[in-house]
Amino acid sequence: MSPTVVDYNQSLTPGDVDGGFVNVVVEIPLGGTEKIEWDRKCLRMKVDRQESTAFHEPTNYGFVPQTIGGDGDSLDALIISDDILPTETVLSAKVIGVMKFDDEGQADDKVVVVPTENPDDIELVKEVSDLPEKLIDEITNYFTHYKDQDKPGSTKVIGWGDAMEAKAIIHQAVNRWHSINQ
Repeated sequence: MSPTVVDYNQSLTPGDVDGGFVNVVVEIPLGGTEKIEWDRKCLRMKVDRQESTAFHEPTNYGFVPQTIGGDGDSLDALIISDDILPTETVLSAKVIGVMKFDDEGQADDKVVVVPTENPDDIELVKEVSDLPEKLIDEITNYFTHYKDQDKPGSTKVIGWGDAMEAKAIIHQAVNRWHSINQ
């Protein structure tokens, strides 16, 4: 029996962006070392590369459906949770900010979200500034150095933005999606 093929861009919307909530599909679980990406042409998850064993994904990592980020791929999401979320998990999440990121000279911003399944996290974490500084430092270090083995100095965290800036970036990514898919 062959696996069910799901087109997340057909079965999901971006969510209630103005209300501060998005739908997210997990690609890489917290602690993962395989760079897994959604291939929207083949409609499947695929392993892009194996990261150095020195680097482990500091958050669950995924994408917002029906979006296209500045790099031409779906808009990335850093999912803040202590739980390891398996690849292809679909969830609703609250937008709390954005990590401004440059990948080989190209804007590759990542929205920062908290799953809505845990109401305590939603109340405690309203903005990126509510996250522990240690976690922000860990995320910054990871994204600054995770390509150092193959392409040293090719990535840089430019800074962090609030939920309002993140929502503007999501709207831009949704508009890019619609301009290509109409």
